[in-house]
Amino acid sequence: MKIYIKFLTLIFFKSLFYVISIMFSLIFILNLLTELEFFKGIEVSAGFPILLSLFNSPSMIFEMLPFIFLISTQLFFIELFNNNEIEIFKYSGLKNISILKIFSIIAIITGILLTIIFYNFSAIFKNFYLEEKTKFTTDSKYLAVITNNGLWIKDEINEKIYIVNSSKIEGNLLINNFITEFNKDYKVIRNLKSEKINIQNKNWLAYNVKIYNKNNYEFKKQLQIKTNFDYKKIQTLYSNLSSLSFYQLFELRENYKKLNYSLTEINLQFLKILSYPLYLFLVAFFSSLIMFRVKRLHNSTFKISLGLFFSVIIYYINNFFMVMGSTERISLVLAIFIPLIILTIINSLLLNRINEK
Repeated sequence: MKIYIKFLTLIFFKSLFYVISIMFSLIFILNLLTELEFFKGIEVSAGFPILLSLFNSPSMIFEMLPFIFLISTQLFFIELFNNNEIEIFKYSGLKNISILKIFSIIAIITGILLTIIFYNFSAIFKNFYLEEKTKFTTDSKYLAVITNNGLWIKDEINEKIYIVNSSKIEGNLLINNFITEFNKDYKVIRNLKSEKINIQNKNWLAYNVKIYNKNNYEFKKQLQIKTNFDYKKIQTLYSNLSSLSFYQLFELRENYKKLNYSLTEINLQFLKILSYPLYLFLVAFFSSLIMFRVKRLHNSTFKISLGLFFSVIIYYINNFFMVMGSTERISLVLAIFIPLIILTIINSLLLNRINEK
């Protein structure tokens, strides 16, 4: 590897590490304040909120990587400009476009490595965070998971515990259901078998129900069951997909398909992760082009403020199309790639006559 490539790589990673360190510190402090507020009045060890804050921070860092890349790129070029190293490269025959090519390779490789390694790392920590914190919420009384055997729901209401297993979902109906009803000491009260259950609201309506009580059974055309779940709540079981690794996402997607469950959110998450290295690269490349355009300005604070302004605009454009995709107003592919196409067009325009800058 040529010396100047090593030099540029070192400066970029130093800038990236610096920005990540600052962002991690700020996020950790904000998380800690949130956890301290949450556990106010709950008896836990002094170190537990600190531990939860640490485990919740990596996933938030991952979500902020485009912003981090943009600011890191600015610091990278500010150092080159302040030390006149860009001019030295020019005298050595290394034009701006050549520096951008080297920087692009560094940015795309870094983006791929962070997406592959850091995403799984942050997902494991996020999962631990959610598991531990759920123990201290009212939601711990009821939960729902999707497995190879369908949808499983544990519910606790009116001093009764329900374990529900359904083979699939069709609209707002649970199909082929078996429900075991326990008392608070987990002694079986009765078993219910129903072809379909309407879950439009929290008062479920079961149809063609066989009620097994000890060695006897009776048949009812309809039976109302009061629960903590409705269709809307079940449809958002895994609203926090950032707590799942690549393998867990794939496994969950297969289970969703078997259950006839909506794949919109999980497909959107897959596309987001797969396109993330390209997104990070385009943001970093955009930031580098902006820095070449404003390099004659000596005020570094203004340059960083400009970067912050553009990062907010990029975030809201990207978030807007994500919402459009998740609500199925546009296709998921368009939701992911329209912001990337916009960034590519802007970068192409800014790239014009870059060697003269």
